[in-house]
Order: sequence, then structure tokens, then C-alpha cells
Amino acid sequence: MRRAARAAGRILGRVVPVMLGVVVAVFFLLRMVPGDPAAMILGERATPESVAALRGRLGLDQPLWRQFTDFLGQLVTRFDTGDSLVTGQSTRELILAKAPVSLGIVAFAVLLAVCIAVPLALAAALRKDGWIDHVVRILPTVGMGVPLFWIGLLLIIVFAVQLRWLPVGGVGSGPGEPLRSLALPSLAVALGMAPPLIRSLRAQLLEVLSADFVTTLRAARIPERRILWRHVVRGAALPTLTLLSVNTAYLIGGTLVVEKVFGIGGLGTLLFQSIGSRDFPVVQGVALYCAVLVVLVTTLAGMLAALLDPRLRVGDAQPAATPGADPAVAGGTR
Repeated sequence: MRRAARAAGRILGRVVPVMLGVVVAVFFLLRMVPGDPAAMILGERATPESVAALRGRLGLDQPLWRQFTDFLGQLVTRFDTGDSLVTGQSTRELILAKAPVSLGIVAFAVLLAVCIAVPLALAAALRKDGWIDHVVRILPTVGMGVPLFWIGLLLIIVFAVQLRWLPVGGVGSGPGEPLRSLALPSLAVALGMAPPLIRSLRAQLLEVLSADFVTTLRAARIPERRILWRHVVRGAALPTLTLLSVNTAYLIGGTLVVEKVFGIGGLGTLLFQSIGSRDFPVVQGVALYCAVLVVLVTTLAGMLAALLDPRLRVGDAQPAATPGADPAVAGGTR
């Protein structure tokens, strides 16, 4: 219990300053963007009097420090960044209505990226310097330079226009239609995420395969498949897991762009519309939502790494076990 409490305290100690910094940065950076929300809401033919009156109703005529304290008060008391300046709806309601689509794309993309990266990295590491290894090393190098929106457009042309296997855009409502609708945007995000994962996992697999404990396991006649999946892959997964969490956090923003390409009404559409209309509360809400997702992803990745590697759980008080040590080998028996 004490260890869990200390771990929770360390996590909160990292999360709280990050979230506070995001709150401050989002609020003040948005105020630096040119454009008056009241004038944009009323249109080009609005009179200065009507713009001033709307600014007063929206609280935009208040000093900046007063607007910031009101913003913090709403965030703390209502878990909300305020009401939309355009529609008058709560930003929490708007975000919760759009979030499932964006979350579905992120989760589906992570699953696809892992399914792509693991077999290719394994094939390359187990056949080092073979033709498969050369192909796998070339593909990530090319893929890392391709922007996500271009990948999305290419997938639309091939799978939606030419082959007609999947819908072009939008989210269907029939049985299985939401999954089919999210397949292409998720694949676009996954193809952008997979190249660094393949390179990292291949390098880690080669390093672990050449380690002394793997030679010891083979000398003890441990089955090769058991060595590979229980020791090699597990030992190589930790650095790649960290990279996966970083890429997932980075591609949360990329997902918003992909949504726009596929015409999906998720947080990306909401964000771009709100930026265009200078709807500060909604933009702040979406930014904070993405920041919370990033913090959750990195925290969960740290917890999963602790489950895979006991040395990350026990701390420095106890000696670390030999990576990949097999109980059968340690006991001298099979």
C-alpha cells in the first residue's frame, strides 16, 4: 500500500504541473491570435455598438486576469471551460459528443500499428542482413517522411474510390458501419506511427538476441519459441513501449488532421470550426482534453512497463534481477 501511495504521489507530482502549464498556455496563447470573437460571430456588417454589446455579454471586455480567474473557476467547479461563444452549449457536452469518434480512431490506430510493427520487426531481426531485413529497414525510412494527410488521401483513392471496399468519409450508423468508417483513418494514423516502432523494435530485438542470457538459455536447451516470446520480445518491448506512448501522444494531434481529410465529425472538425470562429472556450476545452489524453497515455505506458519489468516496481532498494532470467536455468534444471 505504501509503495502504491508513493507511486500515485509521484504520478500526481508530474501530472499536476503539466496540466497547470497547459491551462495557462492554452488560455493566454489563444488571446494572442488576431481576431475578435464578437465581430466574427456577428459578421462583417455588424456595427461597433453591437460588437461592443456582445463583447460585454460574453465577458470579453473584462480584464485578462478576470477572464482567467473566471475560466479557472469554471474548470474547477464544473469541469468545463465555459459555454461556446457561438452556440451557447457547454463545451463539456460538445466534446463528449465528439470524443468517441476520435478515441476510436486513436485506439484502432494503436492496435493496427502494433499489428504491423511486431511481425515486420521480428521478421527483420530473425533474418538479419537478409532481403526481408533490407526491405523492412527501407520501408520505415520512406514512411517517416510521408505526411499523414497524404497517406489518408492515397488510402481514399485506393480502397474507397478504386476498390470500393470502404466508405470515403463520415461515420455510418448501421451494424458494423462505424468500424468500417473508422478503418481508413485509423490505418492512415497507424501507417504514420508504425515506421519508428519497427526501427526501434528491430534494434532492440537484435540487441537482446545477442545478449549473454539468451546464449545461456539456448545452452540449457530451452525451446526457441519460449526464448523468443518470453524473454527476447519481452525484453525488447520496454523501450518500444515508451516510444509507442510518445507517438500515441504525438499522433493525438495528427488524428485531428486525419479526421478533417476523411470528413469525420470528431474533435478535429470541432477544433477547426472553433478556431475559425475564435470560439475560445471550445478551443480551450479540446486542447485540455488532448492534454489529458496525452498524460493518461504516458502514465498507462509507465504502469505497463512496470508490469513487464519487475525492477521498475521494486525500486533501488532491492537488487535487480538479470533480464530475461529463466527460473529453470537459475535452478540448473529444465
